[in-house]
Amino acid sequence: MWTRLVRWIDERLMVTPLWRDIADHPVPDHVNPSEHVKAFVYCFGGVTFLLIIAQFVTGMFLAMYYVPDLVNSYTSTAYIMHHVIFGAQVLAMHNWGSSLIIIMVTLHMVRIYWMGAYRKPRELNWVVGATLMLLMLGFGFTGYLLPWDEKAYFATQVGVNFVKYVPYIGNWLFLVVAGGSKIGAATLSRFFAVHVLFLPAGLLAFLGLHFLMIRRNGITGPY
Repeated sequence: MWTRLVRWIDERLMVTPLWRDIADHPVPDHVNPSEHVKAFVYCFGGVTFLLIIAQFVTGMFLAMYYVPDLVNSYTSTAYIMHHVIFGAQVLAMHNWGSSLIIIMVTLHMVRIYWMGAYRKPRELNWVVGATLMLLMLGFGFTGYLLPWDEKAYFATQVGVNFVKYVPYIGNWLFLVVAGGSKIGAATLSRFFAVHVLFLPAGLLAFLGLHFLMIRRNGITGPY
């Protein structure tokens, strides 16, 4: 019964041919761990993608309880940690996952640079990868404020004040980032919106472009 149902759905959505077109392609021997001991360095990108998926999943569960305002941000975070079943574990996974992503993205880009995989015809993919790294840093920066505790407040204040030193437009950038003349309710609301709406939209778009170019250009070895 289940087999026929899956076949019926597959015939109408064409999932199997689509999956084969995306996933079924030859992989160079130097990427195969059974052939080369150092092939594990080619897994940095895949590990980063798995961590991103984990961040999306844990973030969705956290958003069910988190309230982004000055009165309830800290209390809702404390409620997640102390009263929600597995809330502390999910919050810890989300917190540490953001740090692990930065580490893995850095290792991935170091590997790309060290092996010369950014060269023609993959220059544009290098630019897309660098943009993805900036998006990851944006996730970490905007998410740090959301618990709205003392450490988050003062750390964000230091980070936001840096934009004032941008020549000519520094003060204007500060107003855009902070949502006003100081860190407050507008800042928290703005950071939450950027963290859960703007950055995920950009991330999905650039990830799709990144994977498309990998699919077309293939996986390169050391030059």
